[in-house]
Amino acid sequence: MARTKAISLIQSGSTKVDLAELSGLVISNIQKDTLSQGLKSQAYTGNPASGSVEFKRFKNSASQPYGTARTAGKGDAITVPPTTVNLNTHKEIVEEAAKFDLDTFGVGNIMARRADNHVDTVASEFDTAFFAQAKAEGASYTPASDAGTEDLLEGIIQTLESVKNDYVRGVPRNMIRLILDPLTYGKARNYLDKSTNNANVDTAAEDFAIFHGVRVYSSINLPVTSEATSDSKTKTTTVHAIAMIEGAIAQPAVIYPYKEPEKIPLSNDYGVSMFFDYGTKALTPDLIFWYGTSVTA
Repeated sequence: MARTKAISLIQSGSTKVDLAELSGLVISNIQKDTLSQGLKSQAYTGNPASGSVEFKRFKNSASQPYGTARTAGKGDAITVPPTTVNLNTHKEIVEEAAKFDLDTFGVGNIMARRADNHVDTVASEFDTAFFAQAKAEGASYTPASDAGTEDLLEGIIQTLESVKNDYVRGVPRNMIRLILDPLTYGKARNYLDKSTNNANVDTAAEDFAIFHGVRVYSSINLPVTSEATSDSKTKTTTVHAIAMIEGAIAQPAVIYPYKEPEKIPLSNDYGVSMFFDYGTKALTPDLIFWYGTSVTA
């Protein structure tokens, strides 16, 4: 029996796709629509479907007096112990479709319409978790009290650029990524060079620009967090800018294939479902800085 055909609303024109192929289209579009997809580390070993993967970080070479290795019987290790990232967030999107709707619009058309919305939902969740992790594991940057927007952005860039430790000896600006909320991005827009094109970034987030040699992104998913203070008030922190290197955060994910709608027992409705697992962890927390403002009320 031939597979059900669907008019896919996540493809252009009148291209028809097999219902079973909708999963691949959804995964592809989620990869394009998420800003985090272009920023996260891809250098892992293992299979995400197994529940965890490993990332390794190289450390800087260091010269030793002649004969050190001969005396010790070994050379310096190149890598530090691997960082394991578990896919420990398990999510689902399960929706009910009335039999009347399925008969009216067709199984495939309903699936294609919902797949389009699922792309937006999952993309937003990935980005939200990604930038929340950046704030949680990165370091807060405090600008001068009289710093304008240009000084603020240049200051956070220089802070990251100047990092020196066992793993880095300064960070070149072409490796730094600056993510701004719409308010800060709007203030900085006059300084941004819109003509820069980077074909290596596979994302549909929006046209990117360059600020003082650093690639800049705008996102509505920077975190806003609240915490109780000692005097029983609430402190709300809004993150306006994050500076990090590309690959500073890992976010492996598994999105499971769609199935044909399943009839819900004792009803005339059908279930449309999508399941996905992911994990988020900073690999280089020393190379993440964020700026935010706080209000206590």
